[in-house]
Amino acid sequence: MATSASSSARSKAASSDSMAGAGHHYAIVTDGGRQYRVSEGQEITIDFRHVAAGTEVLFEEVLAVSKAGVLTLGSPVVKGAKVKAEVIGLVQGDKIYVQKFARRKNYRRRTGHRSIATRVRIGSISA
Repeated sequence: MATSASSSARSKAASSDSMAGAGHHYAIVTDGGRQYRVSEGQEITIDFRHVAAGTEVLFEEVLAVSKAGVLTLGSPVVKGAKVKAEVIGLVQGDKIYVQKFARRKNYRRRTGHRSIATRVRIGSISA
């Protein structure tokens, strides 16, 4: 009886996964040395770009595209594939503290900063 409960829990967990399913459309793009798995309507945070909110951003380095259960891999990029995104605005990251310390010298410094990033919403994936 315990095995049927655990198997139903596994199937329920698999079905609730937003990335699961043969019909899910997604792409893997490169921006700023990082790779992002994106799907239409998703919001992601990328490195800072000096652009106004509402501006369109185009990702042309698309490494892979999955459409209707068919995965297309590039070597190194998929030819003709593009991902369009709209800039939502700028966001600040969590505070990062930098501490300097020299033992026996009475030297202690603590500074910090909050990096600015750009938040975008994925609009369309074309392959």
